[in-house]
Amino acid sequence: MPPLSRFLALLAIVAVASSDPAAAQLPGMKKLKDAVKKVAKPADSAVVKPGDPAKADSTKPGAKPDPKVWENYDFVPGNKVMFFTDFSEDKVGNFARRLKYKTGPVEVVERGGVKVLRVNGRSEFLIPVGGKLPERFTLEMDVIAPQPKDGEHDPHEMLTFEGGAEENRGAQSASVVWMTNVAWISGGGQSSPSSNVKVPPAMLPLLRGNVAHLRVLMDGPYFKMYVNERRLYNIPELPVRRDSVIRVALNVSEEEPLFFTSLRIAESETDVLYDALAAKGRWATQGILFATGKAEVQPESRPVLKEIASTLKEHADLKVLIEGHTDNVGTPAANLSLSDARAAAVRAALVADFGIAAERITTKGLGDTKPAVPNTTAEGRAQNRRVEVVKQ
Repeated sequence: MPPLSRFLALLAIVAVASSDPAAAQLPGMKKLKDAVKKVAKPADSAVVKPGDPAKADSTKPGAKPDPKVWENYDFVPGNKVMFFTDFSEDKVGNFARRLKYKTGPVEVVERGGVKVLRVNGRSEFLIPVGGKLPERFTLEMDVIAPQPKDGEHDPHEMLTFEGGAEENRGAQSASVVWMTNVAWISGGGQSSPSSNVKVPPAMLPLLRGNVAHLRVLMDGPYFKMYVNERRLYNIPELPVRRDSVIRVALNVSEEEPLFFTSLRIAESETDVLYDALAAKGRWATQGILFATGKAEVQPESRPVLKEIASTLKEHADLKVLIEGHTDNVGTPAANLSLSDARAAAVRAALVADFGIAAERITTKGLGDTKPAVPNTTAEGRAQNRRVEVVKQ
């Protein structure tokens, strides 16, 4: 949510479909705190799940997000899912079965009726990707970081990630560290404090005690990292080890635990939108996000919407159909209705926010009737929560 990402040592770390519970805007801090108690999950679920909580996506508590804030946000999640878990299929009290345990107190717990992975001490685990990481991939980690006590700072090296099973901060491999208020890179030609990036103080209330969205984008040697709408790193060349696992190390206390609400790794395919439409007649994306059970397009969707709008503006004769797709969780009728509403919301955003003529876009919700891959695994269901642009 969004490809090192705690494999690079961490980061400061679709569509009418994706199964992470979403992010509705909240009018005030009391509601924000109530939502976090229920455990907010990543925005973009095309399937309605009972008890899915809400979250806020703004640099100011209680504020409605300003689209201008997201103008420079250019993260586009990979569209070929390699690993995904939101811990919903795990047993409370056990370690997450999709991950590989190394050390420390890590277990699945339930908060507000939602399963999350709790870390309350020095710990390590590995995220398996089934094969070596590709040249182009994205890593998304959604976490609830601890709220430091009055007068205390974030734990040193609270969250670290990098490629490979063991710590390796040499010249050929970098690791990334995130502490809510600052991030830095070790190895790979980078060094602290020269690599330190501070997070604006105005963002901290939504990064501590609330769901923070950590995103990493790797395009060959190019490394970008984001926390919520803020881009922390934009490095043209950073050596990141392409391994079959990503190592995640945590340094938190028993009194102030950290929670993971979801983890996602996906390969980024090279298809340019117009080229894909010309060659295949359709293009799929998982980068359009929605609040759970709702059809309101979230601001994080702007990079993908911008790409669609730019293509339509560059090719004045092009007309498209926007299809909404879900996985098979929930009733077919609910999935069909929600996917239809979300496809319509994408069209409305392209018309209202980007000036595309309404007559050039039609919409259709297909629910779970056209899966791209079998719905038998978490990765498969994540792959099927998508929006497709079809040439008309």
